[in-house]
Amino acid sequence: MSDANLDPEDNKIIVLARSARARNGTAEGAAVRDETGRTYAATNVALPSLTLSALQVAVAMAVSSGAESLEAAALVTAGEGPSPADERAVRDLGGERLLVAGPDGTPRQS
Repeated sequence: MSDANLDPEDNKIIVLARSARARNGTAEGAAVRDETGRTYAATNVALPSLTLSALQVAVAMAVSSGAESLEAAALVTAGEGPSPADERAVRDLGGERLLVAGPDGTPRQS
């Protein structure tokens, strides 16, 4: 998949995820889009008492803001990609589209 094949709204959440990752200097950045088109961008949290992936944080932000479902999710990482827990968190809100991109924003899978 290339950037040219991406829907502009899907490209937007990749850009948001990439920006969050770069801004905070973290391993991962993620963004989700809810059923109303609102977007939520997040990075991973690594505290002694709390560890969450970027996708888990983005999904939690959407839920705490009243989202009932997800249209799409994006993860930007130099790592392997989403964990099974990440995939479950997205599916919990009905999300079927999970985009994964490298740190440069190039999509790797969907």
